Amino acid sequence: MDSLVRLEQVSKIYPRVHKSRERLQAFVSLLVGREPSQGVVVLRDINLDIVRGQSLGIIGENGAGKSTLLKVLTGVIQPTHGQVETRGTVAAMLELSAGFQSDFSGLDNIRMKASLMGLSDIELDERLGDILAFADIGDYIYEPVKHYSSGMVVRLGFAVITACRPDLLITDEVLSVGDESFQKKCIRWIEQFLQDGGTLLLVSHSMYVVQKLCQKAIWIHAGEVRQSGDVFAVTQAYLAWHEKLRAEEREVRTHGREDGAFYRIEQLALTAADGSDGTELTTEYAMGADISAELVIYSPDDRPPVGVFGVVRADGTPVYGVDSDQEKVTPERIKRQYYRFAICFGNMDLLPGSYSLRGFSMDPEGIRLFDSREVAFKVTGESRELGFVRLSHTWG
Repeated sequence: MDSLVRLEQVSKIYPRVHKSRERLQAFVSLLVGREPSQGVVVLRDINLDIVRGQSLGIIGENGAGKSTLLKVLTGVIQPTHGQVETRGTVAAMLELSAGFQSDFSGLDNIRMKASLMGLSDIELDERLGDILAFADIGDYIYEPVKHYSSGMVVRLGFAVITACRPDLLITDEVLSVGDESFQKKCIRWIEQFLQDGGTLLLVSHSMYVVQKLCQKAIWIHAGEVRQSGDVFAVTQAYLAWHEKLRAEEREVRTHGREDGAFYRIEQLALTAADGSDGTELTTEYAMGADISAELVIYSPDDRPPVGVFGVVRADGTPVYGVDSDQEKVTPERIKRQYYRFAICFGNMDLLPGSYSLRGFSMDPEGIRLFDSREVAFKVTGESRELGFVRLSHTWG
């Protein structure tokens, strides 16, 4: 395969410089060419091979090391350990003002940046009209860049890239600064760039944009590759992790209340198609599959209690709930004082993500809630749709 960028065991360590002694140690290490003995590990043992024609998304929370990785890739900073090999022309948009002289006009900056990216004066003159049309900042092109808004700087920088047609385009979250119409223009250009055989390395917090533009993805967590592979699998795992991170801490109940408790839950379980109990706390289902479950409730007075099933996202957002009382369902009496409720959500069109099935027990009158449990499960699949569920629809 035609590799444009290859990283082997790349690590980046920044020395600690908060105290005078630490600054002195860092300075001495720099003078003698020695690696810092103590410091903050920003990247650890990153291996990456970017192949021509590939579109790769890099995702992760703030501070995970994504921007540092891009700076290593583009040669802005050198890795502490490891090897970086780059082939072909590379265009990068890492910071808003990178490569621009604030006192120069926009037109002068276009000429300077285009020259740095390898365009001759003749090539630039041929493409200047397209650059100005793409930037679309009017007479501001003759004003010093220091008078520009952040969105205008992005317009100018991206317009130059469109004229240079690099082998590899690397972009950080800077496109989120522009207005919506310009973002759409950039995305359309990137899509055409990829169709024409270009290579993209994209950092974004928008999983929709990553799924739309990228074939593969890498999840960076605490400076290490936590997961890599197909863009849908990686982004869905990242979103599920984020949902759990944001969720309020709660304990998954695995035991009923004390033996004398009223209408306690003895069991809540996901069940397989053959009716057997699910054995894993987290079970995976393909989008559109049947999801079956059963709820066993102890009734101290041997009257049929009311059972409730609910589905919530991993962050606790309710998706759906139903109870036996409203639907006039009579539970199965499996033995004295124990009642079983079974339910099947057929062809459940939940969108990919992490969910929990909750079970609740209520008194026979359906007035008072006594006990609850939950079991986590995942829904897998490829979808760029938004929300929780897929609704049947037609276009036209």
